[in-house]
Amino acid sequence: MKRGVLLVVLGLAGFAMPARAGLTLCNRTSTIVYAATGAVNFPDAAIKGWTRLIPGACAEAIKGDLTAQSYFLYAKTSRAHAGTPKDWSGASRTCVRDKDFSLRQPFNARCAAGSYEVGFAEIQTQHMRSWTTTLRDTPDLPNMAAAERAGLKRLLADTGVKNAFTDKQVDAALKTFRGRVHLTPNAPTAALFDALETEAMKAANPSGYTLCNDTSGDVYAAIGLAMVGMKGPVFVSRGWWTVPGGSCAPLLTESVARKKVWLRVERSKGAPLVQGPAKFCVTNIEFDIQGSDRCAARGLTEAAFAETAGGPAPGFTAHVTANGLTK
Repeated sequence: MKRGVLLVVLGLAGFAMPARAGLTLCNRTSTIVYAATGAVNFPDAAIKGWTRLIPGACAEAIKGDLTAQSYFLYAKTSRAHAGTPKDWSGASRTCVRDKDFSLRQPFNARCAAGSYEVGFAEIQTQHMRSWTTTLRDTPDLPNMAAAERAGLKRLLADTGVKNAFTDKQVDAALKTFRGRVHLTPNAPTAALFDALETEAMKAANPSGYTLCNDTSGDVYAAIGLAMVGMKGPVFVSRGWWTVPGGSCAPLLTESVARKKVWLRVERSKGAPLVQGPAKFCVTNIEFDIQGSDRCAARGLTEAAFAETAGGPAPGFTAHVTANGLTK
């Protein structure tokens, strides 16, 4: 993965926003960014993610006074963006998960099933109770308003809009887009970014595994994987991801080139929408299960999964309609 500019940090005293305790993250780039933070009292760490940052906006990642010994940050661009992904990272390796998570474990500990290791950069907070860290692009954008505008323009291109270069062309393209997705002209900018990211995700096929829900209601997804073990493949099942109607969600971020991924999708109350001949263990709450045999003996439920992915591309997007998995 291509590295981005590491981190540029500003104390709250030098940033035009009301001072309050906590860690604030600001996005002065043209991309939607997802950030994970670590608050470390060695050897233990509280790691959480993901804080979503739209271009030209800030968000509070850690609430309350900053009293931990050290703070760390890892951030990555949205999978909706075309081109090579970028991250803001460092040399301290620790664990994250693909979906929103909160972990408490020793810093630099070996990652458990369902999580993977990335490099975190330390934030030099100068032991202040409040701190703001700003993520910047190369070349740097002049201000947050410029980042917002550049972000809208980039996402228009990511959705397939061509020839939107001048301000007039961008405004016209945004007006057309608002009409297509039924956004009012005075809808907040955050809602416009949400809609653009959702549409771009439908067109993207980045590294990893993405599920797009083309139905009108929520669906619940689980996947099965064959992991490399000491004595051969170890089958693992994970779920449930809630994917709202008309949106997409990343279920895996690592490459799935020539790897099988089994998928099960349910409507509410467990009604299967996608299933197949493969059997994996599940529960009715969030799970990460090693082994696909002896489900009942382990107090688990056996469920049917459909085989997907397995092609040469590093990314795979599964689309689910009211009639099941599209081919």
